[in-house]
Amino acid sequence: MTAQRVFGITGWKNSGKTALTTALVSEFRRRGYTVSTVKHAHHEFDIDHEGTDSFRHRQAGAGEVAIVSGRRWALMHELEGENEPSLDDVLARLSPCDLVLVEGYKRDAHPKIETRRLEARSREPLTAISPNVVAVASDHPIDNENVPVFALDDIRAIADFIESACGLARARS
Repeated sequence: MTAQRVFGITGWKNSGKTALTTALVSEFRRRGYTVSTVKHAHHEFDIDHEGTDSFRHRQAGAGEVAIVSGRRWALMHELEGENEPSLDDVLARLSPCDLVLVEGYKRDAHPKIETRRLEARSREPLTAISPNVVAVASDHPIDNENVPVFALDDIRAIADFIESACGLARARS
Protein backbone atom coordinates (compact mmCIF):
# COMPACT_ATOMS: atom_id res chain seq x y z
CA MET A 1 0.00 0.00 0.00
CA THR A 2 1.25 3.49 -0.85
CA ALA A 3 2.07 5.87 1.98
CA GLN A 4 -0.73 8.30 2.72
CA ARG A 5 -0.43 11.55 0.75
CA VAL A 6 -1.22 14.52 2.97
CA PHE A 7 -1.20 18.17 1.98
CA GLY A 8 -2.36 21.09 4.09
CA ILE A 9 -4.17 24.35 3.59
CA THR A 10 -3.41 26.79 6.38
CA GLY A 11 -3.73 30.49 7.13
CA TRP A 12 -5.19 32.98 9.53
CA LYS A 13 -8.93 33.31 10.20
CA ASN A 14 -10.86 34.57 7.15
CA SER A 15 -7.93 33.95 4.80
CA GLY A 16 -9.86 31.65 2.45
CA LYS A 17 -8.84 28.22 3.77
CA THR A 18 -12.24 26.56 3.49
CA ALA A 19 -13.02 28.03 0.07
CA LEU A 20 -9.68 26.79 -1.26
CA THR A 21 -10.06 23.37 0.39
CA THR A 22 -13.52 22.76 -1.07
CA ALA A 23 -12.45 23.98 -4.53
CA LEU A 24 -9.44 21.64 -4.42
CA VAL A 25 -11.59 18.68 -3.36
CA SER A 26 -13.83 19.31 -6.37
CA GLU A 27 -10.84 19.70 -8.71
CA PHE A 28 -9.12 16.52 -7.51
CA ARG A 29 -12.40 14.59 -7.76
CA ARG A 30 -12.79 15.92 -11.32
CA ARG A 31 -9.32 14.52 -12.04
CA GLY A 32 -10.44 11.11 -10.80
CA TYR A 33 -8.77 11.02 -7.38
CA THR A 34 -10.34 9.91 -4.11
CA VAL A 35 -9.99 12.66 -1.51
CA SER A 36 -10.58 12.88 2.22
CA THR A 37 -10.32 15.97 4.39
CA VAL A 38 -9.46 16.78 7.99
CA LYS A 39 -10.59 20.12 9.42
CA HIS A 40 -9.13 21.42 12.66
CA ALA A 41 -11.45 23.55 14.80
CA HIS A 42 -10.13 25.86 17.49
CA HIS A 43 -13.55 26.07 19.09
CA GLU A 44 -16.06 23.66 20.52
CA PHE A 45 -18.24 22.14 17.83
CA ASP A 46 -21.06 19.66 17.65
CA ILE A 47 -22.31 17.63 14.71
CA ASP A 48 -25.29 16.48 16.73
CA HIS A 49 -28.08 18.57 18.18
CA GLU A 50 -30.43 18.50 21.13
CA GLY A 51 -33.52 16.43 20.52
CA THR A 52 -31.93 13.76 18.32
CA ASP A 53 -31.63 10.19 19.55
CA SER A 54 -27.84 10.20 19.18
CA PHE A 55 -27.59 13.42 21.20
CA ARG A 56 -29.58 11.72 23.94
CA HIS A 57 -27.17 8.74 23.82
CA ARG A 58 -24.21 11.09 24.39
CA GLN A 59 -26.04 13.01 27.12
CA ALA A 60 -26.66 9.71 28.86
CA GLY A 61 -22.91 9.11 28.95
CA ALA A 62 -21.96 7.08 25.87
CA GLY A 63 -18.26 7.61 25.14
CA GLU A 64 -18.74 6.94 21.45
CA VAL A 65 -21.87 7.12 19.34
CA ALA A 66 -22.07 5.93 15.75
CA ILE A 67 -24.83 7.19 13.50
CA VAL A 68 -25.36 4.95 10.49
CA SER A 69 -27.65 5.15 7.47
CA GLY A 70 -27.69 3.81 3.94
CA ARG A 71 -25.92 6.98 2.71
CA ARG A 72 -23.24 7.77 5.34
CA TRP A 73 -22.03 7.11 8.83
CA ALA A 74 -20.35 9.19 11.51
CA LEU A 75 -18.60 8.33 14.72
CA MET A 76 -18.54 10.83 17.58
CA HIS A 77 -16.00 10.30 20.32
CA GLU A 78 -16.25 12.26 23.56
CA LEU A 79 -12.79 13.23 24.83
CA GLU A 80 -13.92 13.42 28.47
CA GLY A 81 -10.64 14.91 29.69
CA GLU A 82 -8.39 13.16 27.15
CA ASN A 83 -6.04 15.27 25.06
CA GLU A 84 -7.12 16.24 21.57
CA PRO A 85 -5.89 13.53 19.18
CA SER A 86 -2.87 14.35 17.06
CA LEU A 87 -3.21 14.75 13.32
CA ASP A 88 -1.41 11.42 12.90
CA ASP A 89 -3.99 9.75 15.16
CA VAL A 90 -6.82 11.16 13.03
CA LEU A 91 -5.12 10.24 9.75
CA ALA A 92 -4.69 6.67 10.98
CA ARG A 93 -8.48 6.36 11.30
CA LEU A 94 -9.23 7.43 7.71
CA SER A 95 -9.95 4.93 4.96
CA PRO A 96 -7.35 4.68 2.19
CA CYS A 97 -7.60 7.40 -0.47
CA ASP A 98 -5.38 9.13 -3.01
CA LEU A 99 -5.03 12.39 -1.08
CA VAL A 100 -5.92 13.84 2.32
CA LEU A 101 -6.32 17.61 2.39
CA VAL A 102 -5.83 18.99 5.89
CA GLU A 103 -7.32 22.37 6.76
CA GLY A 104 -5.63 24.12 9.67
CA TYR A 105 -2.89 22.48 11.73
CA LYS A 106 -0.48 25.39 11.18
CA ARG A 107 2.31 23.88 13.26
CA ASP A 108 2.24 20.27 12.08
CA ALA A 109 5.04 18.92 9.87
CA HIS A 110 3.14 18.07 6.65
CA PRO A 111 3.64 20.30 3.58
CA LYS A 112 1.06 23.03 3.25
CA ILE A 113 -0.03 26.02 1.23
CA GLU A 114 -0.73 29.26 3.07
CA THR A 115 -3.84 31.24 2.14
CA ARG A 116 -3.74 35.02 2.33
CA ARG A 117 -6.57 37.50 1.88
CA LEU A 118 -6.64 41.21 2.54
CA GLU A 119 -9.65 40.62 4.85
CA ALA A 120 -7.87 37.99 6.99
CA ARG A 121 -7.56 38.45 10.74
CA SER A 122 -3.76 38.73 10.40
CA ARG A 123 -1.41 39.40 7.52
CA GLU A 124 1.63 37.97 9.29
CA PRO A 125 3.24 35.58 6.79
CA LEU A 126 3.28 32.01 8.05
CA THR A 127 6.19 31.33 5.71
CA ALA A 128 8.30 33.33 8.17
CA ILE A 129 7.53 30.96 11.05
CA SER A 130 6.86 27.59 9.37
CA PRO A 131 9.32 25.75 7.14
CA ASN A 132 6.45 23.43 6.13
CA VAL A 133 4.66 26.16 4.14
CA VAL A 134 5.80 25.31 0.63
CA ALA A 135 3.58 27.73 -1.34
CA VAL A 136 1.25 30.70 -0.91
CA ALA A 137 -2.18 31.35 -2.46
CA SER A 138 -3.20 35.00 -2.22
CA ASP A 139 -5.89 37.41 -3.37
CA HIS A 140 -3.30 40.22 -3.61
CA PRO A 141 0.22 40.60 -5.00
CA ILE A 142 3.00 39.12 -2.84
CA ASP A 143 6.64 40.16 -3.11
CA ASN A 144 9.79 38.74 -1.57
CA GLU A 145 8.62 35.16 -0.98
CA ASN A 146 10.96 32.18 -1.24
CA VAL A 147 8.13 29.79 -2.18
CA PRO A 148 5.82 29.68 -5.22
CA VAL A 149 2.93 32.17 -5.07
CA PHE A 150 -0.43 31.48 -6.74
CA ALA A 151 -3.57 33.52 -7.19
CA LEU A 152 -6.03 32.28 -4.57
CA ASP A 153 -8.60 31.52 -7.28
CA ASP A 154 -6.19 29.67 -9.64
CA ILE A 155 -7.44 26.27 -8.52
CA ARG A 156 -6.02 24.33 -11.49
CA ALA A 157 -2.47 25.66 -10.96
CA ILE A 158 -2.65 25.04 -7.21
CA ALA A 159 -3.96 21.50 -7.82
CA ASP A 160 -1.17 20.89 -10.35
CA PHE A 161 1.37 22.01 -7.72
CA ILE A 162 -0.11 19.74 -5.03
CA GLU A 163 -0.40 16.84 -7.48
CA SER A 164 3.31 17.19 -8.29
CA ALA A 165 4.40 17.78 -4.68
CA CYS A 166 2.56 14.64 -3.52
CA GLY A 167 3.64 12.46 -6.43
CA LEU A 168 0.04 11.85 -7.48
CA ALA A 169 0.71 12.12 -11.22
CA ARG A 170 3.54 9.56 -10.97
CA ALA A 171 1.36 7.20 -8.92
CA ARG A 172 -1.33 7.30 -11.57
CA SER A 173 0.88 6.45 -14.57
